[in-house]
Amino acid sequence: MAHKKAGGSTSLGRDSQSKRLGVKLFGGQIANTGNILIRQRGTKWHAGKNVKRGSDDSLYALSPGVVKFSKKKVRGFDGELHLRKFVHVVPAQK
Repeated sequence: MAHKKAGGSTSLGRDSQSKRLGVKLFGGQIANTGNILIRQRGTKWHAGKNVKRGSDDSLYALSPGVVKFSKKKVRGFDGELHLRKFVHVVPAQK
């Protein structure tokens, strides 16, 4: 009696689309008001001068200028010093 074995379900084919996260404007580049500087999940980068954090944790420029990255030790809620990375938009000199 010839027959086929029952076809089982596959565990493949459930990959999500990439969200295109990361740095969008790098240090030294010119940013206009409202330009997105970084798309991220959580706060890997923190908002510095003339930068604001959106509801999805993305960082965007509040004023036109040049993008600058920096690191700073900040005391956390646990009393320890943590090295945090900041993004600033420095107004361009005329």
